[in-house]
Amino acid sequence: MRVLVAGATGAMGKELVPRLVDAGHEVFAMIRSESGKARASQLGAVPVIADALDRAQVEAAVRQAAPEVIVHQLTAIGHIDTRHFERSFAATDRLRIEGTDNLLAAARATGVRRFVAASNGAFTYTRTGGPVKSEQDPLDRSPVGQMAPMIAAIEHLEKAVLGAARIEGIVLRYGAFYGPGTSMAPGSEQLEMIRKRKFPIVGGGGGVWSFVHIADAAEATVAAVENGGRGVYNIVDDDPAPVAEWLPELAAMLGAKKPMRVPRFIGRLAAGQAGVVLMTELRGASNAKAKRELGWHPTHPTWRQGLQVVT
Repeated sequence: MRVLVAGATGAMGKELVPRLVDAGHEVFAMIRSESGKARASQLGAVPVIADALDRAQVEAAVRQAAPEVIVHQLTAIGHIDTRHFERSFAATDRLRIEGTDNLLAAARATGVRRFVAASNGAFTYTRTGGPVKSEQDPLDRSPVGQMAPMIAAIEHLEKAVLGAARIEGIVLRYGAFYGPGTSMAPGSEQLEMIRKRKFPIVGGGGGVWSFVHIADAAEATVAAVENGGRGVYNIVDDDPAPVAEWLPELAAMLGAKKPMRVPRFIGRLAAGQAGVVLMTELRGASNAKAKRELGWHPTHPTWRQGLQVVT
């Protein structure tokens, strides 16, 4: 199939594009400027240039590529400052709203039959009820103020993709990435903070995280391109775990001392209300649907196994 990947030179794109090429697909990479052409070509894709926030440019790029499938991997996430969570996600929120709308408009105009979009299953589920959520559970209906714009952008993306007429819309809710090019790669700032005991457990550390190795997420995305049906899929590993469990274990893998523990009010001062939510109230996600319907199984079934390789 002819597949256009928007966001092809990011951390996910670098894993995804070569896998699509190896699977026999003709891949086009939507890049923002001439400077990205060489990187796209090295990955095995044909570069097409468009600013995702310019609707006319996006439609021209899609017409040039004439894809059967569009894969939307547009993000602009750098270092996440939990004290200013909304600032850290502002550029990505815009891509998830305007970029999504532009890609869908181009898809409708050119007859694209399938649209696969990256969403977030790591930070977005409702914080009530059980510790592990399925795709049937709602997103957070009362997010803290710092996280509200990010969740609103996710909701916009998902509703637009799933509601698109004459297009098979597929949403992939990725867990927290680790592996090459992510915030949990060897030498990354986050791992160094854990190594230096600057990443404490807040309160009881009851926030449940679902991780996924970025290579496994890329494999799931290939499966969605080839086999997915309209709907939402959690793309996470088999082992959702509370912060109080995974953080000390990761510190031990890094050869560091156990993380310090601080009360919630200290955590709020240091990391903001969003940081407290991530450490104490987050809910994990189940991958049962993705396994059942996409035929996908993570190579790194647990973060315990995968992070040993990363560290």
